[in-house]
Amino acid sequence: MTEKNKKENIAQEIAKADDCLKSADILSAHGQYADAVSRLYYYVYYYIRALLLTKGFEPKTHEGLLRLLGLHFIKAGIFEPSFSHSFARLMKYRGEADYNPVYSFTQNDYHEFREEAKGLYEQIHKFLKDEGYL
Repeated sequence: MTEKNKKENIAQEIAKADDCLKSADILSAHGQYADAVSRLYYYVYYYIRALLLTKGFEPKTHEGLLRLLGLHFIKAGIFEPSFSHSFARLMKYRGEADYNPVYSFTQNDYHEFREEAKGLYEQIHKFLKDEGYL
C-alpha cells in the first residue's frame, strides 16, 4: 500500500466513522437506544481501522481489530490499556444491542457510551494528526 493509498483509505474510514456518529445521534433522538449504541461502536470501530491502517493493517474481524490494537498500540505504549478496555466494552454492548432482543438501553446509557466513544476518538484523532494523516 502506497502512502497516498494509505491516506485515502484512512479518509474513507473516517468518513464512515463520522456517518456512524451522526446516525447514532439521530437514532438516540428518536429513542432507538440499542441501535444508537451499535452505531457508536461502529463510530469507534472505523476510527480504529483508520488507526491500524497507519501501520499497514487491515483486520478482517472485530476480534482481529481488537488484537491488532492491543499488539501495536497498547503494548507499544502509544495508548493506555484503558483505551482497549473501553473499546472492548463498546464491543460487548454492540453485541447486546444487535443480538440480544431483551437487553435494553436507556438514554443515560447512550450518553455515557457516547462520552466514552468521544474520548477514544480524541486520542485517535490526535495520533492521526500528529503522524500527518489528517
